[in-house]
Amino acid sequence: MLKNVIILILLLLVASGAWAEQLQGRVSWVYDGDTLEVSNVGKVRLLGIDTPEYKDSSRDSFYIKRFVISRPHLRTISRRAKQFNIDHAKGKIVSLESDATRYDKYGRLLAYVYLPDQQLLNQLLVQQGLATVFRRFDFSMKDHFLDLEANARKNQLGLWAR
Repeated sequence: MLKNVIILILLLLVASGAWAEQLQGRVSWVYDGDTLEVSNVGKVRLLGIDTPEYKDSSRDSFYIKRFVISRPHLRTISRRAKQFNIDHAKGKIVSLESDATRYDKYGRLLAYVYLPDQQLLNQLLVQQGLATVFRRFDFSMKDHFLDLEANARKNQLGLWAR
């Protein structure tokens, strides 16, 4: 009887999405500020954040129009975000936690990336002003990330430096 109750609880957790899948792997490559290659997993897109592109792109218009950030400053932040990931994640074993939406339209796993010291890489990038909150879709930490972004803006960090 107890075994059946435990199985029922586990099925309910899985069905409700409350039990997020956790994976681990070594960061073998850093593509940019929000995309990593993780061994045994593949390409991982940091969930809930967005960093500027390495080269000028049409996506710049979002930053320019919404936040009034210049193209040269976007390129600087792009390089800093990538370097931050290299310094903090490359070569390290990370834990990945998915949310309700597991993959993006490019087939990349959307994940919260926990560093070996249990710090959340996605969060660190927003705190440093190296990333904005991805507003188009909902995710479980969105309100928290928006608060962190507001604090980075207030303190004029990274993207928000004037």
